[in-house]
Amino acid sequence: MSEKYVIFGATGSIGSSLAEQLKNSGNDIHLVARNESELNSISKKLECSHTVADVLEDGFIEKVKSDISEIKGLAYCVGSIDLKPLRMINEQDFQKCMKLNLYSAVEAIKGYQESLKKNKGSIVMFSTVAAQRGFTNHAIIASTKAAVEGLTVSLAAEFAPNIRVNCVAPSLTKSKIAEPMLKNAALAEGIAKAHPLKRLGEGKDSASLAKFLITEDSSWITGQVIAVDGGRSKLS
Repeated sequence: MSEKYVIFGATGSIGSSLAEQLKNSGNDIHLVARNESELNSISKKLECSHTVADVLEDGFIEKVKSDISEIKGLAYCVGSIDLKPLRMINEQDFQKCMKLNLYSAVEAIKGYQESLKKNKGSIVMFSTVAAQRGFTNHAIIASTKAAVEGLTVSLAAEFAPNIRVNCVAPSLTKSKIAEPMLKNAALAEGIAKAHPLKRLGEGKDSASLAKFLITEDSSWITGQVIAVDGGRSKLS
C-alpha cells in the first residue's frame, strides 16, 4: 500500500519538484496551494488529489483535512523572500512573514499531529541559508526562518520517537518568488558566483533532500537542519 504525503506550497519550485519525485517513487500525494489554476495543472499531470487553500487564511487546515485525514508525511514548502533595510520595516512586515512561514506551519502540524503519530510519520520544513549566514536587508526573513529552525529541533524532541522532524535550508533557488532578484542577469550571475559551486539552486536540489527526509529512507534522522546551498553557508 502506498504512503500518503501532503505537500503545502505545492506549486512552488521545490514543492512541485517534491511532488513529482514522491509520485515517481510510487507514493500517494495530496497537494495544497492557493493558486487554483497552477494547482489543477500539476495535480492533473501527476494524477493526484489536491486542495485549494491559502495558509494565510484562518481555518485553512480544516479545509485541507476535510479532503485528506490520514497521512504518513507532511512537507511545509511555503516560503517568501522579504527584503528590506531595518529602517523601512514595521511590525506588520514581521507578522505577515511569521504567519506565512511559522504560525501556519504550526497549524498544519497540529492538524495532522495525531495522524502522523499513529503512522510513525515525518515532517519536513524549510528555512534559508540566511538564518545562519548574515546578509544585508534580510532581517525579516532570516529572523522568521531562524524561528522555523528552532521549531524543528523543539518538535523533534517533543514528538520523538513517534514523529521525525527535519528542516532543509536552501540558498537562493530559481523560482517564482526569486524572479524579482534574478531578472537582472548581471545580479543573478553575481549571486551564482558567490556560491562555491558557482550556480543557483534548482527546485529539485532541495526537493531531493526533502524526499529523503520525509520517507523511511531517513528513518534514523530527526532534529536536523540541513543546508542545500552550494556550499555558501560553510565555504564562502
